Amino acid sequence: MPRGERATSSADAADNATTNNNDNSNSGTIRVSFPGERGAYSEAAAASFFAGRAIAVETVPHLTFAGAIGSTVDGDTDYTILPVENSIEGSVGESYDLLTSAPLVAAGETHHRIRHCLIGYGRISDVRQAWSHPQALGQCRRFLEGRKMRAVPAYDTAGSIKNVRDAKDREVAGIASREAAELYGVPVIAEDIADNSSNYTRFLILAARGRDTSGLAPPPGAGGTAAYKTSIILSLKHEPGSLYRVIRNFYENDVNMTKIESRPTRGNAWEYNFYVDFEGHAGDPRIAGMLERICSDSSVRVLGSYPSAAPPPVG
Repeated sequence: MPRGERATSSADAADNATTNNNDNSNSGTIRVSFPGERGAYSEAAAASFFAGRAIAVETVPHLTFAGAIGSTVDGDTDYTILPVENSIEGSVGESYDLLTSAPLVAAGETHHRIRHCLIGYGRISDVRQAWSHPQALGQCRRFLEGRKMRAVPAYDTAGSIKNVRDAKDREVAGIASREAAELYGVPVIAEDIADNSSNYTRFLILAARGRDTSGLAPPPGAGGTAAYKTSIILSLKHEPGSLYRVIRNFYENDVNMTKIESRPTRGNAWEYNFYVDFEGHAGDPRIAGMLERICSDSSVRVLGSYPSAAPPPVG
């Protein structure tokens, strides 16, 4: 699939872009690319995030994560929304790998509630296979294993429902949102099937470097915070104590690290990049000084500083 190629849908309703209108803004239409088909959780997260932030939001589907990012790199869309971690299954590795080389900056984040449904034409006792994105299958592992349903990976949650619709096989079902079921006209067999009802996915909003993203601050009453978060990628020296020397800087500067994740560099075997999120803004003199000291022990790429999303409710 070429980098900028879009996903398509044969459902008439799915051919139209999702639009949110706000008469209080005159900033024009913002185009946001997302990975997946119409009805994907990424599209719902984009619509929710941009509500109140623009006159109109047009969501643009892409079959691949790379395609979604590529459309913003090429200037076809203004932003990309990308899932980076889930409260049950953890990090989305593909997203982190793409962030290493994508010439985009992190401009915002949002936590989106995930409510999985089993969707198909049969009864629950008829279903032998469940199709969905690997993250969704993992989030519903106990449900599937308890009913002896075989998990079959698909490229997208909503895309799996599109395929179930075309297959019309009572022994096959997909896992996605109720909205996806309604969009593609496939019945919901069971609701809220995730292993943990407190199921949230964190998304990053990515923009071209240099773009004015000041309008992405949480709208009044949205429950966001005035605090900022910064995301960086570290490439450490392959020697004893290199990670310790980096982490020590956060302690000495009283900076709260909210996440650290290692991923293979894809260049040299057994070498890793570290993805770090922490509270604070890279433009703050204290944070800037800390990053300068970290640079003496590692290569640092600042993905961006952005308003922290309100934490999801507990339980």
